[in-house]
Amino acid sequence: MYGLIGRIEATPGQRDALAEILIDGVSGMPGCLSYVVSVDNERSDALWVTEVWESSELHAASLTLPSVQEAISKGRPLIAGFTERHVTTPVGGHGLA
Repeated sequence: MYGLIGRIEATPGQRDALAEILIDGVSGMPGCLSYVVSVDNERSDALWVTEVWESSELHAASLTLPSVQEAISKGRPLIAGFTERHVTTPVGGHGLA
């Protein structure tokens, strides 16, 4: 398995709009076992995205999907920066095989 945990800083006041774009753009991603968008309770413009994939190759391939490309295009103007990114190797848990 392949995991990513990242914090995205939205432009001021655009966190919720960015979250909606990220959530809407994730349907039908082959190999995606989990994709969760969460608000940061300490930073008013920050989101955390937690992903679990069957493999890093399937994650990379997802970036070429039309729905993901559209989400990237819509979301890019609302992103101030990516402040943290951690690659992980999930070993199991509720909802994962």
